[in-house]
Amino acid sequence: MKETNCYHCGLPNDDDKCYETVVLGATRQMCCPGCQAVAEAIVNNGLEDYYQFRTEPAQKSDDSILDTLDRLKVYDDPTLQDEFVYDEGQHKQIQLTLEGITCAACGWLIEKQLAKVNGIQQVAVNVQERRALVTWSESKIKLSQILSTLKRIGYSGSPFHPDEHEASYKREEKVFIKKLGLAGIMTMQVMMLMTGLYFDWFGAIELETRQYFYWVALTLTTPVVLYSGSTFYVGAAKALSARTVNMDVPVTIAIFGTYIAGIRSTLLEQGEVYFESICMFIFLLLLSRFLEHRSRHRAAQISANMMQYIPVSATKLLPDGSMSECLAKQLKPNDVVVIKPGATIPVDGLVEEGSASVDESMLTGEFDPVVKHAKSTVYGGTICRDGTLTVTVTHTLKNALVNQIMRLQASAMASKPKAAQLADEFSRYFVSAVLLIALLTYSYWTYNGNADAFWITISVLVATCPCALGLATPSALTCAMAKLNKQGILLKRADALEQITTINTVALDKTGTLTQGKFNIKQDWYADTVDSTKAWEIAVALESRSEHPIANAFSGNVLHRVSQFSVTPGGGISGEINGANFTMGSAAFCEISPESLPISANVYLATDGKLVAAFQVSDSLRKDAKTTLDALAVHHDLVVLSGDTQQNVNELTASLPVSMAMGGLTPEQKFEEVRLLQSRNKKVMMMGDGINDAPVLASADVAIAVGNATDVAKTAADVILLGDQLLSVPLLIETAHKAKTKIRQNIGWSVLYNLIILPFAVSGLLSPWMAVVGMSLSSIIVVTNSTRLLSK
Repeated sequence: MKETNCYHCGLPNDDDKCYETVVLGATRQMCCPGCQAVAEAIVNNGLEDYYQFRTEPAQKSDDSILDTLDRLKVYDDPTLQDEFVYDEGQHKQIQLTLEGITCAACGWLIEKQLAKVNGIQQVAVNVQERRALVTWSESKIKLSQILSTLKRIGYSGSPFHPDEHEASYKREEKVFIKKLGLAGIMTMQVMMLMTGLYFDWFGAIELETRQYFYWVALTLTTPVVLYSGSTFYVGAAKALSARTVNMDVPVTIAIFGTYIAGIRSTLLEQGEVYFESICMFIFLLLLSRFLEHRSRHRAAQISANMMQYIPVSATKLLPDGSMSECLAKQLKPNDVVVIKPGATIPVDGLVEEGSASVDESMLTGEFDPVVKHAKSTVYGGTICRDGTLTVTVTHTLKNALVNQIMRLQASAMASKPKAAQLADEFSRYFVSAVLLIALLTYSYWTYNGNADAFWITISVLVATCPCALGLATPSALTCAMAKLNKQGILLKRADALEQITTINTVALDKTGTLTQGKFNIKQDWYADTVDSTKAWEIAVALESRSEHPIANAFSGNVLHRVSQFSVTPGGGISGEINGANFTMGSAAFCEISPESLPISANVYLATDGKLVAAFQVSDSLRKDAKTTLDALAVHHDLVVLSGDTQQNVNELTASLPVSMAMGGLTPEQKFEEVRLLQSRNKKVMMMGDGINDAPVLASADVAIAVGNATDVAKTAADVILLGDQLLSVPLLIETAHKAKTKIRQNIGWSVLYNLIILPFAVSGLLSPWMAVVGMSLSSIIVVTNSTRLLSK
């Protein structure tokens, strides 16, 4: 007999043509040659278990798959590969966007298949992000062969582009909204109808009218059960086929047990129906999953903005001395570019001529500009504040440091472990026990000739229905997330709350995380013969003409006119005020000797070689940093990992409860330090805000993006602080522990309720309507307990 739907993709088969493949010992029918070719490739490679583990049908394969495979050869063109393939010495590496992934089994299939291919060194598939990081040996295999291997098993791979991921999440979101919207609308209708019947709000109505209402409720409930709840059934079926159970299994049993009982009652015109409980249960669970999906979608939107840090254009110096504009990605090593004041440095390179202060804060997280001169290294994406530089290109844009950091982040995220839900583990045993008890109950009463054996069994299934267990975790997490959102704390994934409770080490970046990221005057000194007020006014007037970040520390009303103003990159500024020449900047620039000063100054004001005033300008701690660290230090080890100098780090952390403070670290060194801590069985929470923090954020057990963090840091983080308060972190940890406690209480109550209600249900003393009331009451208690998180 011919099957009606394709075994591979689930679409209708062709009635006129037959495409068959033997899968799992049986002949399976396919809808087209493409699906047949994909299925054969999976079988021939010994990966048939994919069909057992998958929770969604695969996407329809390309009918002209052979032509498509031929077209993939274009990716072997070295010129084209320059755009997206990275050279890792003996190996090549690429990030791929994967099309056709529908569930975790797809990620398993891709990793297993590619791992068997000779020449592929490493494969890391991120199912949620629909991304793969592939490393291969070019001498053994070509990129087109890797993409062809993917295509033969039903997946399309293409170079990663953030916008494609955003579009993919939007497609998923539409499906969620349809299912959730249908469940919500139908739940309201069924609840109003059935509540009126239960509480006799319609008065004394005839049996025919009551049955009519039952049929209406059944009609409204059926699409909710068959469409909105389909997510749970497919997951439960595949879990059982893999000889395990997950949270979808008790959910499915609860829904279909109650639904079938309602249909039977409606058809036989006897007993009660419980359609409103079904609709409500499906709606609440879908709502929880939808909220988690939205957080991932928001992360994808942030990811789409990462490309703003990549320079677009450059001014190229031609051999004849003329200059022309070109795309930054077209620059090659040994090309020469000119960077003017205020311009973005297009690529990594070596300074040949000129001197300037370069703002590398978007790369290093440090706001203090770095002076660049001949033979200094500059990095793509950083900003030339003043002066003009002539730079020889050393790396293409693809291999610029900012791109390397983003790739390191992707690698760390691909290997990040996922936390398992406590309720999932417990339900494996709970569901098995309930099923066994229901079976024994039905057998016992049938053997004894009880005509109500079916209803008694339904009462057992309904009364012990794991609705409360199913709501135990998502209700607590939803309330915890809502509370945190009110406090300006955004969770990108709900299971981060559980991981937070295991944290014993907190690592922090310095600038922008512990500090304000803004310069201010810590100390000042004025010469004895100088009017301090007038000296300050002169300093404000001079700095008002400067674009250096330090100038922000000298805020005030400009009361003097500055003429003959000039900027000396790496030195300072000078100008004429009221007929006198003033210089302001470093000691060498001002030509003075500051050894005898009572303060440790770094900005000086002088006139004609005479010192007028001196200022200690520095970045300062956040107002709540000390309080926050004192609170965290009670139960956590504190570590500072910074790119700033060790001296500055030591000075800043001297009064803080920090067990270890390390300065002068590159992004890779921060990454390695966190890995080293983890190798010592430490659970690390990392807090940072800059692009340089992205790799270490991604490698940490829990990552927090602080304050006005860069989009790259937000992408790598699990938690984003939308406000600028570090005190949000102790609140986050406290809420995580409370949520874990609530989850345990909810699960404990669910088990206790079932232990109490089960004897009444098994003995036949509990009718189905009583069972559904008890089930609903159990769920209400769990939800009410979870909502207490909002008020504490």
